[in-house]
Amino acid sequence: MSAIIVTTTPTVEGRKITSYQGIVTGEAIMGANIFKDLFAGIRDIVGGRSATYERELRRAREMAIDEMTTAAAERGANAVVGIDLDYETVGGNASMLMVTVSGTAVVLS
Repeated sequence: MSAIIVTTTPTVEGRKITSYQGIVTGEAIMGANIFKDLFAGIRDIVGGRSATYERELRRAREMAIDEMTTAAAERGANAVVGIDLDYETVGGNASMLMVTVSGTAVVLS
């Protein structure tokens, strides 16, 4: 299987959309470990970047995109256009991170 093209734009330059396969989505909800939260909070207080949260955010985003591209491939698409990424915190004291991604699965010539 070749790689699925993923883009936030509505088209792919130099390629023609020959068919639309529908909307595809991916979601990832990541719980944060209490000790990671504690150390990340301390680092944030002193003004540094939180590598722990950045790593978890990246992992959640990759999982959501992988889920979406798998759904696109199952529909016979070779690209997803117009993708939108959303980030939310859920749970008490923002204890979980939710990443959702959606786009339109298409076949490009």
